[in-house]
Amino acid sequence: MVLYARDIVEKDFLSLSGGTTVFEAAKAMKAGRRGFAVIGTLDAPEGLITEWDVLAKVVAEGKDPQKVTLNEIMTRELVSIDAGAGLAEVSQLMTERGIRRLLVKDGNNVVGFITSRTMLARMNDYVDKVSSQISRLQTPWF
Repeated sequence: MVLYARDIVEKDFLSLSGGTTVFEAAKAMKAGRRGFAVIGTLDAPEGLITEWDVLAKVVAEGKDPQKVTLNEIMTRELVSIDAGAGLAEVSQLMTERGIRRLLVKDGNNVVGFITSRTMLARMNDYVDKVSSQISRLQTPWF
């Protein structure tokens, strides 16, 4: 049993326009209980905004969140992986790049995101299933 990126991808996420203010984005992220938002659409993502972007690029610099737009602070370089990549490859890429969110593509089509939270939850489920299978195979039949 192998787990692939397509098996753990999240398709439900918050999407905002680049002209949205940081204040409006923070309210939307709080209401949706989201730690990030995609700028643009899933078909054409322009960037990503995270809670860390808000803290580091607005709050810590004393900027007014009602005047700063997401275009000004979003991360434009979106790291992606193929939907057919295995879990080990997904984990390695996230670790090497120091990221908690990864864009998943099937060819040129974006299918969603993988977050570190989802990754941990799915890995735990996966380990439990594999351990159960191993345990069944080691149990004597008589």
